[in-house]
Amino acid sequence: MTIQWFPGHMTKARRQIQEKLKLIDLVIELIDARLPQSSRNPMIDEILQGKPRIVVMNKADLADPEVTKQWIAEFKEQGLTALPLDAATGTGVKDLPVQARLLMKDKIDKQLAKGIKNPRPIRALIVGIPNVGKSTLINRLAGRNIAATGDRPGVTKGQQWIKVGTEMELLDTPGILWPKFEDQNVGYRLAVTGAIKEEILNVEEVAFYAVKYLVQYYWEPFADRFELKEKPEELEEPDQIVAVMEAVGRKRGCLMGGGRVDLEKASRTILRELRAGKMGRYSMEAPY
Repeated sequence: MTIQWFPGHMTKARRQIQEKLKLIDLVIELIDARLPQSSRNPMIDEILQGKPRIVVMNKADLADPEVTKQWIAEFKEQGLTALPLDAATGTGVKDLPVQARLLMKDKIDKQLAKGIKNPRPIRALIVGIPNVGKSTLINRLAGRNIAATGDRPGVTKGQQWIKVGTEMELLDTPGILWPKFEDQNVGYRLAVTGAIKEEILNVEEVAFYAVKYLVQYYWEPFADRFELKEKPEELEEPDQIVAVMEAVGRKRGCLMGGGRVDLEKASRTILRELRAGKMGRYSMEAPY
């Protein structure tokens, strides 16, 4: 699977980001805590040109906490501050302005030393791929609904400055995906979590990928959710994974004439419940 795209608004967003960088003090890079590597745009480093950065691991409430700890340590090794939070509930969000002030402490101290009693607000650029929760985080930080939100990628189309209290201003940007996925696993992981529109990929293939992973690494919560009893012994046998998907379909009433399982409907059910966190906390990748 090789996916290629570069929608016009994403090309425009990249150009706008580069134009705004001279106004920016720091960058908030928002990623999905369930797939910290796959949800990072590999072009971001090039686009941001070495600006100070906080990596925000959103949806941490859905991710495996032990794996999240591993990723925080990994980012620290790379010289980056990683902050896990959940924008939807607000858990950990208050720590973000604190981290921003710590990162900008030298600059703020210099302004104070010059006799500036009220240093200007920190100007932060918030970037990330589509559907990772940027608008939800902005609304949570601002304390009101400013940015449009949605459960599908591509909701934010423009740029706007948003005040966060008196100490920070955020510049929202549309999500930017990269032109092409060379690694099909990246595409599948993004599709499993909903960062890619379902029309682009075959939903049964995406669900197959998810089920195979869950059977291998999170069998117990997956089996408990769908009342499954027999764990497949050969994960490389496609028929065994399909059999699990069919078992889920029967449990959820995804049936066609003659009692046959509607595999597409079963696949959508699996992905919907997985994305909603109904199978417990899971991570799709680990740093090692």
